[in-house]
Amino acid sequence: MNKLLVTLIAVFGLSNMAIAQGNIEAGKAKSATCVACHGEDGNSPSDLYPKIAGQHESYLEKQLIQFKNGERSDPIMMGMVAGLSDQDMKDLAAYFSAQPATPETVSPEIAVAGRDLYMGGDKERGIPACTACHGPRGNGLELAKFPKISNQHPAYLKAQLEKFRSQARENDPNGMMGDISAKLTDADIELLSKYISALH
Repeated sequence: MNKLLVTLIAVFGLSNMAIAQGNIEAGKAKSATCVACHGEDGNSPSDLYPKIAGQHESYLEKQLIQFKNGERSDPIMMGMVAGLSDQDMKDLAAYFSAQPATPETVSPEIAVAGRDLYMGGDKERGIPACTACHGPRGNGLELAKFPKISNQHPAYLKAQLEKFRSQARENDPNGMMGDISAKLTDADIELLSKYISALH
């Protein structure tokens, strides 16, 4: 929790923090190479790849920058972003953030079982509520670059939580996701991934 508090104070203390400014139409024109994995409108047809439609513009830009500079590792994405300029990344982020995400659904049983952990965490295990950063509807917090996680493929959410837990992914602010996911069981991750996907 201390890392979360420090991050929020740092973010909101920076009143001049820049938000990505890109051109939607330019981004659409530049998005042709993104279509194979992420779909024409950012709603990936395969759960191997994330839906990026409707994601926060600044978060999308941050991920592209980190793929390019190596802070986030993925062989496919690192190759795709290698030739992108700063403006290209801003434009792509603007385009995909402006697209509506397709909804996911979940069974009533999963909705009930997942709600307590997502909304309230688990005090005994030191797991904070997911709502602290991602909000009750999974919409995240753009200024803090906490991503929107609702409407995402459950399999992709599961894969990312597992990567944070194993430290295969470490581009989270102050290692917060690594710390939290380390306390999650396989069953927790499965449940949260399904529950979160259907938030909207």
